Amino acid sequence: MRLSIKSAVLGGIIAVALAQPALAQTRRPAAGAAAPAAAPAASSGPIVPGLAIADFEAILVNTDANRAAATQRQTTYKSQIDAYEARRTQLAAQLKPYVDKFEADRRAANPNQASLQQQAATIQQLQERGQQELNTLAQPIAYSQAYVAEQIEGKLDAAVRAAMARRRISILLNPSAVVAVNNNAYNLNPDILAEVNRALPTAQVVPPQGWEPRQIREARAQQQQAGAAPGAAPAAPARPAGPQPDGR
Repeated sequence: MRLSIKSAVLGGIIAVALAQPALAQTRRPAAGAAAPAAAPAASSGPIVPGLAIADFEAILVNTDANRAAATQRQTTYKSQIDAYEARRTQLAAQLKPYVDKFEADRRAANPNQASLQQQAATIQQLQERGQQELNTLAQPIAYSQAYVAEQIEGKLDAAVRAAMARRRISILLNPSAVVAVNNNAYNLNPDILAEVNRALPTAQVVPPQGWEPRQIREARAQQQQAGAAPGAAPAAPARPAGPQPDGR
């Protein structure tokens, strides 16, 4: 059984130029995260034996390893975080006059539609270039988040099995599959969280040189398989991540 977590930590990492990660979470680990799982409360109605609910995203966010990594990341990646925030502020200031002019022209009595379209296109181009630049600055932070998440995921399968065995659970549901529940007796989050914390108290924050998130590795593998299909043109060799020595 392979468990997959599609959380905010991993969601944006789908290309070499990553989508902007949640730096607010990097600075404040608990911001926007699911609240820690509460202990099962007293039953308020009949309980179906062998049935439980678990939210893997909430478990990942609230593990000791993830919380400690989020705190450590503030120091380890301080220069990258500061550079990102500084550049984001600069780009916003550069873009503001264009947006202000566009809004003013749009509110005019007889707005020039051709001019507005040209201004909108210019604003969009500036936004896209700025976002690409921010993505580059944010990539080390996003990779660190993904690396920690993968370490936790590596312990999650065994943690789920152990928690299910202890509570004699035969069916485990995701909260998205449940319309409503009238008590907390089905919540397996605390049991799984405790198992993960025992198996992985802390995680490595800095990925190894050349490491890439699983989604990128899998996408590259699919591209290589497609390139190796009969009749397909040979695929160009993959370029190693990170700076390379001169002469290579």
